[in-house]
Amino acid sequence: MNADSLSDLNDPALARGFSSPDGFRLVPEGLIGGAAAVAAVKSGAARWLAGGPLAFTRVRVLRRTAAGHVDETGMALQTLNAQVEQSEGEPSFVAALARLADPRPDILSFEHSRPRIVGVLNVTPDSFSDGGRFDNATSAIRHGLAMIDDGADMIDIGGESTRPGADPVSPEDQCRRILPVIEGLAGRIPISVDTRSATVMRRAVAAGADVMNDVSALSTDPEALPVAAALGCPVVLMHSLRAPKTMQVAPSYQDVRLDIADYLDARIAACEEEGIARDKIVVDPGIGFGQDDGHIALLLRDLAVLHGLGCPVMLGASRKSFIGRIDREGPAAARLGGSIAAASLGLARGVQFLRVHDVAETRQAVAVWSHVNAP
Repeated sequence: MNADSLSDLNDPALARGFSSPDGFRLVPEGLIGGAAAVAAVKSGAARWLAGGPLAFTRVRVLRRTAAGHVDETGMALQTLNAQVEQSEGEPSFVAALARLADPRPDILSFEHSRPRIVGVLNVTPDSFSDGGRFDNATSAIRHGLAMIDDGADMIDIGGESTRPGADPVSPEDQCRRILPVIEGLAGRIPISVDTRSATVMRRAVAAGADVMNDVSALSTDPEALPVAAALGCPVVLMHSLRAPKTMQVAPSYQDVRLDIADYLDARIAACEEEGIARDKIVVDPGIGFGQDDGHIALLLRDLAVLHGLGCPVMLGASRKSFIGRIDREGPAAARLGGSIAAASLGLARGVQFLRVHDVAETRQAVAVWSHVNAP
């Protein structure tokens, strides 16, 4: 469907069953950077995406239909702007465009002139990529220091594998694994702790952690949400279809893009109700946490829909198994090319954080991308 006017987009039948308060979501398209972005924004043909450095010249409107399908309508930004200005209503479109365009707040010391690199440090015997390599404090701290030297902006430390099929790990075991590592790296670089446990969150912050990164978006442990609010740290809310043990068992969605955006929207609202301000929230779609390869492809293609949530976006596709299924099955460490490709897709869609295993290589890719797209 190609709409000629906003009235075509406001058919109430198209919004049934959709949990977005506006009844639709916008996917920013026609993304450009560099001098072209500056000129297009100045002329009114584009708006900055989340404050830049990319700008968008088109939007695609996604709505669920009464039959459960998704209606997708493309429109040039100039056309949409003109019709919004001429109409007496449409406040929802004005607000939705503002959420896409407004600069994102700094997270810790990170402003968003370039995407930030989050190095993965799994202090576990069974993580999918590097399980067992850094399962003692000495080797883990050494690897963390190497990632800092390679250009990481933050280190994400986890003591519980959340790979598909993994069993839960007790808070005590997680703390035994990660606390010495946090203490060894604290003060050198911002540290996030990858955990679903309120106990681990509390003890990790006491040891020097700065950010809470919960793959269940603060929903597994009933104490996680109030504890995170009390700690006052930024939080990363990630989507996961189910717990790691079963998340990859026949994953199903009405529409993976909208379902994940709706879920994250609801978790942001839960955080705000608990007292966690939106300017302390980062969202992560959870690549591989309950999607098949078709879901992942669609999610990566339309990843920019998450900018409509008004929060910085983190992408963690590094070394994920879908890369090997697309090309050259093999060990996770052999997926560097696909990991850089996935990171590049995120860069082209304006993500603010990349969670990766291969820091030096990703840093170089980000540097080249940022050089080309700098305003």
